[in-house]
This record gives sequence, C-alpha cells and structure tokens, in this order.
Amino acid sequence: MSDRARIFGDIHRALGVTGDEYARRRAVAARLAAAPEGVIPARGRSGDPVALFHAEAERVFATVEQVATPAEIPVRIADFLRAKNLPPRLRKGDDAYLATLPWTETTLSVEAGPAQAEDHVSLSRAFAGIAETGTLALVSGSDNPTTLNFLPETHILVIEADKIVGDYETFWEMLRAAYGEGAMPRTVNFITGPSRSADIEQTLLLGAHGPRALHIIIVD
Repeated sequence: MSDRARIFGDIHRALGVTGDEYARRRAVAARLAAAPEGVIPARGRSGDPVALFHAEAERVFATVEQVATPAEIPVRIADFLRAKNLPPRLRKGDDAYLATLPWTETTLSVEAGPAQAEDHVSLSRAFAGIAETGTLALVSGSDNPTTLNFLPETHILVIEADKIVGDYETFWEMLRAAYGEGAMPRTVNFITGPSRSADIEQTLLLGAHGPRALHIIIVD
C-alpha cells in the first residue's frame, strides 16, 4: 500500500466513511447535477460575439478576414500566401469540411497529415472561437493534428461564425454537448494570437514557441 493510500484510509476510518452512505452520495450527485454558474465577465455576453472576437484577435496580433461562403476559402488563402511571399503549399489534417473545399480552383499544393519539419504553412479548422479573448479552441485528432498548431511558422485557422461564443463557460458546455457525457477529446488547445514571449528583457518576440503568424478566416 502506498503512503497516499494509507493516509486516505486513515481519513476514511476517522470519518466513518464506507462509500455506502446514501445521504453523502445524494449530496454529491445533487452538487454535480446543479453546479452553480461562476462569475462570467459581462463583455463576453453582450453585443455581437463575432465582432468582439474579430477585434480581440487582432489586438493579440492575429490577422482576420471574413468570407461569405466556404467556397471562398482556397482563393483567400492563395491570396494571403502570395501577399506574404510564402510558397503556395500548405499542410492540413483529414477534416471533412476542409476536404470538400474547391482547392483545384487555385494553384495551391495541399497535403494531408501531421505537420512535418519542412512545412511552412498549416491549415486547421477550429472547434470554437471565444469572443472575450479572441481565442480559438482546437481539439486533437486526425481531423486537425495538434502538430499543425505548433510546427509551421504560419498557421491559418478556419472558424464558422456560428461557432464563436462569448465566453469560456459557453465553450465548455458546447464541447460537452458535442462529445457526450463522460467523453472528451484527448487534448484541447487554446490559441490566442501567434506564439510570443517577452521573457528576455521584456522585449516581445513573435514565434517564440510556435507560429510567428496566425491568420483567421471567419466563415459567415
């Protein structure tokens, strides 16, 4: 028996806990079923969440553009890469939404799978956007491999406008509803602007631990 198990055993014996106490189990179940909502900043629940998300994302050095339909995405990405003098090549996962886009209408070379060391640009689809901080939430999996978030120096993210919520609490509710009770993705990554650090002499450096540039495409 470990020291931890021994300590908890002593506590259980001192309290007379056997695990079968009906009142205790009922109180725990009631607490879990009706947990009170925490304090949520009003800014995330007032006004237009898409407009707030757009403004906050730009405030943390991301670039943002909005398109009317998904069909516009490949052309907009090609234009973005051309404007930044980047090669017309990108890496994405197996996301079905991204797979159906009209990539053949551009000269882009699109490869699927986890990011490789030689990749300069990656493309992901966000699970949700959080307006109060301009943050994107991504879940791990073959649809959007986590390596795409960190290895390439330029990360392009697609988010549908109706998946932008005001605050983090609403995002977690959305995630639980999507995956069901007792199930969660292995990893949830929150991305707020490009990677940056000011650890050395308080000088802001972009790309310290990941992409130097983050470009967000909001699909209306």
